[in-house]
Amino acid sequence: MCRCWLHPIHMTNPVSEQTASEQRPPIDSSDAAWVSIPTPLTPAELAVVCQDVEALYRLNPYYVFKQFNQTGANNWYADFENHSNQTNLQTNLVVSQESVPGLTVQYDHGIKKRTVFTIEPTISGSKLILTDDYEVLSPTEREQHLEEVDKSLAAWGETLRLYCLRLKRWSWLPGWRWYIRRVWIPMKPASRRIVWLLCVITFVEFLFFLFVLMIYQIEHS
Repeated sequence: MCRCWLHPIHMTNPVSEQTASEQRPPIDSSDAAWVSIPTPLTPAELAVVCQDVEALYRLNPYYVFKQFNQTGANNWYADFENHSNQTNLQTNLVVSQESVPGLTVQYDHGIKKRTVFTIEPTISGSKLILTDDYEVLSPTEREQHLEEVDKSLAAWGETLRLYCLRLKRWSWLPGWRWYIRRVWIPMKPASRRIVWLLCVITFVEFLFFLFVLMIYQIEHS
């Protein structure tokens, strides 16, 4: 499970017991929300995952993109609807390697200043920390824009955790990485859920067919 810490100015903290160090933001900010994600990937493998900025953002289950275009070596333009707070945002993203290992994504529109992806090694693999920094506005202005706070951070972290687990488990299959990156990730979140449901239904139907076939063979043996 991912662990999430959220500043009181945004929403109620879902974690009841935290140490003093855990309550401090992993970046220098007076107003930040962050989520910690354990992964089975090595820090080097996780760093490769983080280099695919478009995939990172499209995996957010609350973001529905109209456009996500690369405009430069480290620049992107995104036009999307955030279903977690019912807002639309058009912003330029500037990616830098300020956090090593990891990366920082700066925004030029909205109340969010930046998102920092920090990678830390662990005994079982690595840990990815997502931090949303809201220090772009004054405290008074932030209070006036509470409805624009991105509430998708915890869900985003959980989706990235599952994505890393599947990478570790299934990337050996020929064509799996291509399908996930070129077909599944570019889908809208609702479409991905529908495809997953269809796969589950198809698998159950196949098991039922095998069960019927086994009964038929037993009766005619």
